[in-house]
Amino acid sequence: MVKKPESGKSKVLVVDDHPVLRQGIAQLIALEDDMMVCGEAADAASALKVAQEQKPDVAIVDISLKDSNGIDLIKDMLVRWPKLPVLVLSMHNESFYAERVFRAGAKGYVTKCEPSSKVIEGIRKVLEGEVYVSEKLATKMICKLMGGRIDSDGYSIDRLSDREFQVFELIGQGLQTREIARKLHLSVKTIDAHRENIKNKLKLENATELLKTAIHWVQFERGS
Repeated sequence: MVKKPESGKSKVLVVDDHPVLRQGIAQLIALEDDMMVCGEAADAASALKVAQEQKPDVAIVDISLKDSNGIDLIKDMLVRWPKLPVLVLSMHNESFYAERVFRAGAKGYVTKCEPSSKVIEGIRKVLEGEVYVSEKLATKMICKLMGGRIDSDGYSIDRLSDREFQVFELIGQGLQTREIARKLHLSVKTIDAHRENIKNKLKLENATELLKTAIHWVQFERGS
């Protein structure tokens, strides 16, 4: 069990780029006697700064941040604070994302469509050192583990590294190579290399096929 501060309340850091959602989570946590929000952040840089200042007992992180990536943030947090439990709160009801965040070091995954009670339950579970995932998503993950998951078009997104997947999603969102490089703070040459790796891993012939596949994933697959 994580040692609580003298106030008796566990300190929660909330990281999400939607102010209304952050406020909603803060209000939800405020109703609990054993926890409190110690800080909020809209992006990775702010999250690291607030975490350094406030020393939270647990962090709630959205993996779809506007100017940064939640998976990268989780990795950065755990390099600095290896014992910090992270609970991911995501819009994606897809086992693929849950697998990625667990590999990054997160201890729990809750989708935003879950009842608010599941968020509180998740916070308490990860504070106790347990792994938490909703029953529905856990079933999906078990089914995938038992049978494997190849998308309908015959490609497997699982083959992509975290960075390659970030590039793949941004391509599907319509961003050009230079825009992706700027967003991820990488060189155009590096993004081009990632594009080639993605095409090879997904067995795509050219840039047009890559674009069509990425758009299909963003529009129809990732929220399934």
